[in-house]
Amino acid sequence: MRSLGRVLIVAGSDSGGGAGIQADIKTVTALGGYAATAVTAITVQNTLGVTGVHPIPLDVVEAQARAVLDDIGADALKTGMLGDIAAVETVARILDSAPGAPAVVDPVMVAKGGAALLAEDAVGAVKRLMVPRAALLTPNAPEAEALTGLAVGSADDLRRAGEALLAMGAKAVLMKGGHVPGERVTDVLMTPDGETVFEAERQDTRHTHGTGCTLASACATGLAQGMPLTDAVARAWAYVQEAMAHAPGLGRGHGPLDHGWALR
Repeated sequence: MRSLGRVLIVAGSDSGGGAGIQADIKTVTALGGYAATAVTAITVQNTLGVTGVHPIPLDVVEAQARAVLDDIGADALKTGMLGDIAAVETVARILDSAPGAPAVVDPVMVAKGGAALLAEDAVGAVKRLMVPRAALLTPNAPEAEALTGLAVGSADDLRRAGEALLAMGAKAVLMKGGHVPGERVTDVLMTPDGETVFEAERQDTRHTHGTGCTLASACATGLAQGMPLTDAVARAWAYVQEAMAHAPGLGRGHGPLDHGWALR
């Protein structure tokens, strides 16, 4: 039997339920895994945007993670919103305390509505501390640009940035092409051994809130369940495509996905 798959999620909370810890828990559960959390920040947000960010004290963040790891354990970790340099340093220590569990690092920098979720001076800390610890890094085009200094406006640019991130120490990189113009969306999974391309027609929808969180958590669930990397990413990618297609149409802005679409 496939392992249940214990995923420790270290990320921020989204009061609207579409992204962050809430999306992560829904995703892990929908894919048959077990989700535990260490909350890094409480955000005040809905589909229209983020109106408040309240960081959790870092000793509390670390204590949450330690409590989970010391008792329940984790087969994989997923990181999301970190906020500032000190938080990045704290989460790097958490990852080091679970060396047997692969880390899926979603380098969250900006919310869907445009609010900054990572301090500008913390980008260097993410490059130095998080990228080399990533079994899988999942940047979108703007995040890849910030991490590499390379312009990302085409599929070829995605590959160049992905190669740079691999050279920076990531074990694998899923370059997300949703921000790259075109009728089709192309994501590229890159490893030192080669690449796998995931491509589909672009969905004409405003209901895309939490796609990045959802994809990263779905990947982490697959890895926690013992799936090979490419298989874990393929299942995660297909899951997000369907979650977008089945979006419930909630809110007046960037609406949430339907994380439970398979149940319906």
